[in-house]
Amino acid sequence: MMDVNQAAKIISHGGVIAYPTEAVWGIGCDPWNRQAVYKVLEIKQRPVEKGVILIGASEDQFVPLLDPLSSEERARLKSTWPGPFTWLIPDPDGWTPDWIRGQFDTVAVRISAHPLVNALCEATGHPIVSTSANLAGKAPLLTFSSVKEAFGSQLDGIVPGETGGQKTPSKIQDLRSGELVRAG
Repeated sequence: MMDVNQAAKIISHGGVIAYPTEAVWGIGCDPWNRQAVYKVLEIKQRPVEKGVILIGASEDQFVPLLDPLSSEERARLKSTWPGPFTWLIPDPDGWTPDWIRGQFDTVAVRISAHPLVNALCEATGHPIVSTSANLAGKAPLLTFSSVKEAFGSQLDGIVPGETGGQKTPSKIQDLRSGELVRAG
């Protein structure tokens, strides 16, 4: 069985892993490793233009994105984090690579309330990619065994654990416009 520190080492060496989140299983990697992100997109059969979510353990892991925000915007974020709430945050300075943002000028960001995700992000020292473990357009996978069966041969590791019991994937909302992109 793989532990969080082994998974963090795999991520730091450009690997792709699966892990449980609040609601579904996620596939993740180092967001600044282009080859790893493209492997995730290939596994999911997802176009790069759609962008991917970054998940972190704390606001400290997103300082370059959060520093330029107004106090009202930061208060909005704090009212929903940690938890299953993803915000689309402007990235005017290009802190994240275009393969993370896709065709957008924002980056999708969540601070997780799941202890395993937090430990994984702490162990890597930075946010990680968090996209649902499924083929694009298909239902997300909810168990270790279903992830292992569907993607085991394409992954560099799977961190065992349970999802957090949330019934739906995270809500996604645009921080600037307030537009609800995905209901939670």
